[in-house]
Amino acid sequence: MLCELRVENLLLIERAELEFADGLNVLTGETGAGKTVLAQALDLLMGGTPAGRSKARIVRPGAETAYVEGAFAVPDDMRAEIRGLLPEALRDEDGGDGGGEVLLARRIGADGRTRAFVNGRSASVADLRELGARLISFYGQHEHRKLVLAAAQLQMLDAVCGEEHGERLRACAAIYRETQRLEAKLERLTELEQARERELGLLEHELAEIDEADPDPEQHAALIARRERLRGVEALRMAAAGAGETLAPESGQGVGAAHMLAGAARALQAPAGVDAELDALAARAQTLSIEADDLAGAIRSYLTGIDTPFGAHGGSEGSLQAVEERLAATERLTRKHGGTITAVLEYAQRSRLRAEELTGAGEAQGQARELLEHERARLQDHVRELRAGRERAAARLTATVREQLAALAMPDASFEIEMIRADVRASGADAVEFTIAPNPGVAAAPLREIASGGELSRVMLALASACEQAAGSAMRTHGSTLVFDEVDAGIGGHTARAVGERLQGLARGRQLICITHLPQIASLADRHFAVRKDTTADLALASVTRLTESEVEGELVRMLGAQESDAGARKHARELRRAA
Repeated sequence: MLCELRVENLLLIERAELEFADGLNVLTGETGAGKTVLAQALDLLMGGTPAGRSKARIVRPGAETAYVEGAFAVPDDMRAEIRGLLPEALRDEDGGDGGGEVLLARRIGADGRTRAFVNGRSASVADLRELGARLISFYGQHEHRKLVLAAAQLQMLDAVCGEEHGERLRACAAIYRETQRLEAKLERLTELEQARERELGLLEHELAEIDEADPDPEQHAALIARRERLRGVEALRMAAAGAGETLAPESGQGVGAAHMLAGAARALQAPAGVDAELDALAARAQTLSIEADDLAGAIRSYLTGIDTPFGAHGGSEGSLQAVEERLAATERLTRKHGGTITAVLEYAQRSRLRAEELTGAGEAQGQARELLEHERARLQDHVRELRAGRERAAARLTATVREQLAALAMPDASFEIEMIRADVRASGADAVEFTIAPNPGVAAAPLREIASGGELSRVMLALASACEQAAGSAMRTHGSTLVFDEVDAGIGGHTARAVGERLQGLARGRQLICITHLPQIASLADRHFAVRKDTTADLALASVTRLTESEVEGELVRMLGAQESDAGARKHARELRRAA
């Protein structure tokens, strides 16, 4: 509940501190005395902001800033929820709940700039708006738009649907968020599909190049050696041919070295057995002759191989052109993928893993689509159950609102709740429209089209009372403070008394703040504040005073339009208080 409201330099009020109590708190005063300033202060605490130039005009002339501060006591059953609404930076470091109190504040400069505070720390206006909406429920002539908004009407209907409905509503919101996440994921996967195909195609092309070249460090070294051999083939041929002719001329002209060594060996072998030393030399000559003859054969074989059109290995793969092409292919790969054959092989391994991953991405897209369809089916189940619960609650709430309207001097009013199918969202797939025909013969129309402020005020009160009656104790313990700003506008007499009784009923077990001009309502207050305006100075000044019981009687006399000395009016005021 709102324990204390502090206001400084706001319009007519220079300084005011109000300590509110449980039950019904009323604020009264002459027209123009400044009662609406307090409503403005509460609106600022809820994150409201005056539009345009009026933002600066709410600062009292001569002051640099206006300041509003509200201290709220948070019930045990709301502490976890309020803590969850607090920004992370504003929560206690030890994880506590700040002792069950929340301090909201707003400062407005004369230049129109505003600052928001939560628990003494800077916050955003959005933080105030979120917290304020949970701590205060504001019903006023200028707040009617909150009731006529479809979202607010749906929330009001959901509040009377019961605890099981609330759990389903939370489950629906969770599944809706999951479907939104999956839809976003599937959209991203779909957008990446073409890029994935292009990347996969590139990887497959590069892997095919590597596989075709089949790079191998040892084979590459052998190819380099073969290339050098093939490049010097003519020199090799000439060298081998010259050596072959020297050893064993094939032309038959001249005597080769092999033949000469054979002759020398025969000459040395002639006196065999006479001298051991000569025998040894003869053996050496024989060996050289055999080696020369073998060398000559090897040279002839080498010449035969080197004269083969495509090289010693046979086939086109042994040609210089083929070797150059294979080496060029390997060198292209090394330039592209790291400079060495080892780097190329490592890149190929990474590319194969990436190709497998991309192939799996297509499977992930299919899995995401399947999971999304599953969640959508679950969401539709919740949507159907929520609609059924709302239809049942709408029938109960409609009957209760009609009873409340009859008690508020609108017996002939026709109230209906129209269920409208809408797009699926976190709260289901329903929208609602509260419609009313205040008088017989008048076609029912949405609340926003009601012309009479008094009628709309009574409908608001009837709805609040009906919702509490329909929801039972669940709504009574929700903890927020109810604020009614001149909800009694345009009514009087017995209707005023009926409105007061409804307000008094709503105030049982909770805090209710009412700004009123009717004595029938003011007399029911548990705590009464009066706003007075002093116009004797050049700059009007409003003050707010908590009234004692005797002062309450005097204020009721004033509200009855009588002089303070009027005994009959004072008696009437006293009777009003006793009747409360």
